[in-house]
Amino acid sequence: MIHAKPATGAFTALTRSKVPEVTVYFWIIKILSTTVGETAADYLNMDLGMGLPVTTAITAGLLTAVLALQFSLDRYVPAVYWAAVLLISVTGTLVTDDLTDVAGVPLKVSTAVFSAVLVAAFAAWYRVEGTLSIHSIRTRRREAFYWLVVLVAFALGTAAGDLIAERLHLGYTVSMVIFAAVIAVVFAAHRFLHLAAVPAFWAAYIVTRPLGASAGDLLIQPRAAGGLGLDSTLVNSVFLVVVVSLTAYLSVSRVDRIDGADSTEVPLVDR
Repeated sequence: MIHAKPATGAFTALTRSKVPEVTVYFWIIKILSTTVGETAADYLNMDLGMGLPVTTAITAGLLTAVLALQFSLDRYVPAVYWAAVLLISVTGTLVTDDLTDVAGVPLKVSTAVFSAVLVAAFAAWYRVEGTLSIHSIRTRRREAFYWLVVLVAFALGTAAGDLIAERLHLGYTVSMVIFAAVIAVVFAAHRFLHLAAVPAFWAAYIVTRPLGASAGDLLIQPRAAGGLGLDSTLVNSVFLVVVVSLTAYLSVSRVDRIDGADSTEVPLVDR
């Protein structure tokens, strides 16, 4: 068992965790947030005609402000935490879209680069802290590693999802089935084959991003492109209402608070 070491300044140990417990609510909000990230990015960029550079700048500014608030807190606050996740989801989508549509970077290249960066981020985190458990997010430094990994994971998920659905011409439905099957395999390996909780958690966490992105594209892309052609405003509104409602419930019920000492184990679902 590895405990956060007392430190000073930006790395001061906190008495309470900065992230939620892994409950069924965690996965529901995470997947819905990834779907909203995909649909909201397309809505701002195309439907409102803001364009990628302006949309990216605005979203990045909002994300910076929310993350600054998140880091200033000494405990997990559902509204702030999930606002950060939602904005990271949108930003991750826009980063990949900027690379693909503006800079002309092939999706195969961006997927490979984001994968390498994610592995490097995990390696650096583990080398410095000795754990990748989200139960250990009780110092500013560990929190910084955590949000770096989340941001890169979202960007990677967008690139991988677009690569499989569009460039490999498998379509959004098939992509959803593939990513859902991967998550099911991870869960089964954790439940029945004794795959350690921490790698199982992060594997599932990373794959939920392309799963949500594929779901978002399936809902709002035109039928000619393999989607259902639903109104993006309606989709975003419904999903946001669900996310806000669940976040409000968690704020009141406190069922997703991590209590007790640091742990190296992160069950895929605790409750």
